[in-house]
Amino acid sequence: MDTYYEPINWGLGEINFFGRAKGELAETIVGNAKEQAAKCRQWLTKQLGDREWFNGDRFGWSDLCIVPHLNLSSTVFGIALEANSPLADWFKRVNVRPSVAQTLQEAKDSLAGLDQFSHLIEQGLFKREYRDHRLEWMIRMGGLQVVLDGIEKDNIRFSYDFA
Repeated sequence: MDTYYEPINWGLGEINFFGRAKGELAETIVGNAKEQAAKCRQWLTKQLGDREWFNGDRFGWSDLCIVPHLNLSSTVFGIALEANSPLADWFKRVNVRPSVAQTLQEAKDSLAGLDQFSHLIEQGLFKREYRDHRLEWMIRMGGLQVVLDGIEKDNIRFSYDFA
């Protein structure tokens, strides 16, 4: 999830919150993100099978690894799960758990005003990290120009070297 689904949400944030692309380029990247999310969700549905939880009969680490990514793409970026699917049923179950519901609300609260950062990014005062899986994702989804513009404007960064 961290290297396959996280870049989908991260890339959607680059477009929706930080304004890295507009118009046709943004539409292309978002469209590609939705297609990739759908494929990932199909794979997740197969992994879940007929079990109640990804771990089997109990809520566990696997569920915790998946729910933040699906919550972000579903509740923030509007990529809905396929209705009445095993994954959608799991999603309902997992989100009524008090710890998950609380964390989801905290995550939503933390996103308030994030779109204001686009001005800081444009001025080069805030840099977003384009690590390996994020960089690959942006380029694969059609956003090479986003990367090139970020390098030119010096408002993206790559992983730090260890000293």
